[in-house]
Amino acid sequence: MSGLVGRGVARVDGRAKVTGAARYAADQQVPGVLHGALVMSTIARGEVLEIDRRAALAHPGVVAVYTHDDMPKLRTPEFPYNRTFVPMQDTRVHHQGQPVAYVVAETLEQAQEAAALVKVRYRAEDPVARMADALDEAFLPDNFRDRPNEIVRGDAAAAFEQAAVRVDQTYSSPMQHHNPIEPHTTTAVWEDERTLTLYESTQGVVLARARVGEAFGEEVSVRVVSPYLGGGFGAKGPTYPHTLLTAAAARVCGRPVRLVLSRAQMYTSNGHRAEYRHHLRLGATREGRLTAIVSTSTSQVTRVDGHIYNGSDSTVRLYACPNLHVRQEGVRLDLPTSSYMRSPETTSHFGLETAMDELSYELGIDPVELRIRNHADARQPPDPEGPYEDKRLLECYRAAAEAFGWARRDPRPGRTRDGDEYVGWGMATETHTHAVIPSTVRLTVGSDGRATLRTATQEIGTGTYTVLTQIVADGLGLPLDHVTTLLGDTAYPPASLSAGSSTMPSVARPAAQAAAEARAAVIALAVADPRSPLHGASADDVVARDGSLLGPGGRRDTYREVMRRHGRSVQTTSDEQDSTPGHAFGAAFVEVRIQPRLGRLRVTRVVTAHDLGRVLNRRTARGQVIGGVMWGLGFALMERTMVDPDTARVVNPNLSTYLVPVCADTPSIEALFVDRPGAEVTKIRGFGETPGTGVPAAIGNAIYHAIGRRLRDAPFTLDKLL
Repeated sequence: MSGLVGRGVARVDGRAKVTGAARYAADQQVPGVLHGALVMSTIARGEVLEIDRRAALAHPGVVAVYTHDDMPKLRTPEFPYNRTFVPMQDTRVHHQGQPVAYVVAETLEQAQEAAALVKVRYRAEDPVARMADALDEAFLPDNFRDRPNEIVRGDAAAAFEQAAVRVDQTYSSPMQHHNPIEPHTTTAVWEDERTLTLYESTQGVVLARARVGEAFGEEVSVRVVSPYLGGGFGAKGPTYPHTLLTAAAARVCGRPVRLVLSRAQMYTSNGHRAEYRHHLRLGATREGRLTAIVSTSTSQVTRVDGHIYNGSDSTVRLYACPNLHVRQEGVRLDLPTSSYMRSPETTSHFGLETAMDELSYELGIDPVELRIRNHADARQPPDPEGPYEDKRLLECYRAAAEAFGWARRDPRPGRTRDGDEYVGWGMATETHTHAVIPSTVRLTVGSDGRATLRTATQEIGTGTYTVLTQIVADGLGLPLDHVTTLLGDTAYPPASLSAGSSTMPSVARPAAQAAAEARAAVIALAVADPRSPLHGASADDVVARDGSLLGPGGRRDTYREVMRRHGRSVQTTSDEQDSTPGHAFGAAFVEVRIQPRLGRLRVTRVVTAHDLGRVLNRRTARGQVIGGVMWGLGFALMERTMVDPDTARVVNPNLSTYLVPVCADTPSIEALFVDRPGAEVTKIRGFGETPGTGVPAAIGNAIYHAIGRRLRDAPFTLDKLL
């Protein structure tokens, strides 16, 4: 063992990325590839009456223009969430920006020019685009897999009415989009009628293979390749219609086809965070003990999909409360289907953590102390009863508060100034429920003594290549550069979708186990080989370190020599079959400064502390915190997808009018971890989406502390401060 796990090792794929050697989905060189371009609907509800493609077909380089008349009929994938229809299978239009025609040409420019020549005549119906216009039609959707949309514990309504102190408010957030820097792309290559390879920008190659296979039938063999991803944030978790349509077009025209969505098309094609309204009531004793939580949330859904993607996990589980009623309702609108977006429970959590701050002022109790008094030591119904295993949220509160200097805070709003600026300090709890997905890895130690790990999970930019390489090198006792990790290809053993913070909890354990088994196998070869200096030694007395095998009495062999003598590779396979979800926790403390004359708001300082179990790589973990904080800052201050209420058209589908934080907006960020040095690799928690969950509420709470104005509707734009 080399002690590599836990170190802030630099990314092993960093050089490939900065030199251009890393091949993303659209970078794959495919001989004879054609280019696709989508024609999108210009109405939000109605029917296609006629498509005139004559001018497009006459355009130079155009190979084909497909419509619902000749696009192959595809089975609707039995996908557990998201798309419940495939476009271009009939004439119905469900939202603005829905594909109605698919142009294939020799070059990208020819395809785009021809797409602009396609003329579509519609029968339009009046759309409903604002949730506020349809709240009276809110309904309780069917349960989503094993997740109910209504949860009852005790008698929350009665407990709220009897509570000594009550908070009763509504919190809201708008539609938001993921905006990964890499657009969605698919390149479809048919080897024959039954063998398909997809070079896909996806967070789940195994899942994409299954969904495409369902669409085309069991007789089709599908391979999905995605070695690198330029950001996903949930947008690239599902398999979207553009993937299926591209594969179908390539099959019909008999040549490979590549489609890269435009930025504007990504606003109607790949999901989004739904508009959200959260009516929340908290009841408590005078001593600050919660007695009632009554939560009714309303999310935008569509006429073809009623699933709720913004869960209320933290409302149900974070604080100890005997009486709880959570109800998650939907309102059908004529908009694209929403989906998961990084830290999907942030919408609900924003309301909970803002309401907790309001309750703290009603009670005259410090916000941190109020959360400590309501800390949940054990699981509560509907979860199985029992204590949380090794939960260290209380340590997170203490560590972050001390580093931030919270004890110096004057609790009175509007009393802290620095020159002409008001200064506010706010905090919030952070939490996320992470998934665990059955995963398999295959580890090969070659005849040169170097190791290669193969598994069909993904590198989505978070450091998966690096952390898995660390785990394997540490377990084998090899130098880091003697281990290669290969990801993102369904030719490798099946593994986790990179969503729901599931990658490391799913893959780290089998990677560590495979390394331990391979190390034992190589040591067994050495001690059994008369040619080895370790011959006859007990395997238990041999230690692997930095590529060497060290035995008693100074005897030494190396991986390279053992494997050279053996003459063939050693291979181990290990899997993770557990699918029990877990929880990561933390706390975020935020400082804001407000210039009252101009209404200028700056987030100047953030301190976080997180409990993620064993820290596998401090550098990548800190990177996740920085990204999460900026994600939360964008949620709180900037991000909003605006929809025309008359046409249901997104009016800001680009990064010039859909604002996201940039480097100049980045505050000072201090990231602390409640680590488990020396603990087993298995003692980890899915962490990537936890940072940022509490940041929007912490910023809002800091604004209240600064100027005494409570903001409950995100984003907190300047007009709401003045």
